[in-house]
Amino acid sequence: MRKLMILAALLAATWQPAAADDLAPLPLVLPPPAMKGTPQVLPTNTTALPLTSDPRPPFLAPKGVVNVALGKPVTASDTNLINGDLKLITDGKKEAYEENVVTLRRGLRWVQIDLQAEYKLYAIVIWHDFNIPLVYRDVIVQLSNDPEFKTGVQTIFNNDQKNTAGLGIGTDREYFENSLTGAGKLIAAKGIPSRYIRCYSKGSTDSALNSYIEVEAYGLPGQ
Repeated sequence: MRKLMILAALLAATWQPAAADDLAPLPLVLPPPAMKGTPQVLPTNTTALPLTSDPRPPFLAPKGVVNVALGKPVTASDTNLINGDLKLITDGKKEAYEENVVTLRRGLRWVQIDLQAEYKLYAIVIWHDFNIPLVYRDVIVQLSNDPEFKTGVQTIFNNDQKNTAGLGIGTDREYFENSLTGAGKLIAAKGIPSRYIRCYSKGSTDSALNSYIEVEAYGLPGQ
């Protein structure tokens, strides 16, 4: 017991959260909303919180973070896309226009971003197609330094509560693609050092297909 108490004291002494003066709101620029006014009919077979037009509270991250995914190469589990080009997912264009949408086939699919170097990541933001409010299924986001995601994998988001993807039971809630705010889904990454980001989905309440508009990753160079 005494050894455990000493170890706990050492950990408490060495780990310190970032000071408030070292943090700032994430430099996130949102696309315009895709629609005005809450639609009368919304999916109900979901664990998502009610759709709202309220702005998301500011997300604080270390000063100096930037979108390190911008312009980085993207690969996918689907080599026969329905439409679009994978490079659109990191091109910085987030408007809910048809020409910005990349659509993968039905079933469990992933897209993967190679940041081309290790970064300490603090937030991942995902925009699936948000032209209308819908809910994507089995959204799982993982980080790793292994391009094959066989070692060192850290899951930072998983709303697959039935483990239908076979990647473990998720504890996160589903969420609406917010057409009223264009906010995208912001996922805290807690400064995890990573080179690769892999995002899974398995269709939505609107379609069995898997669509993406943009993925951003906010971080600082690894040390």
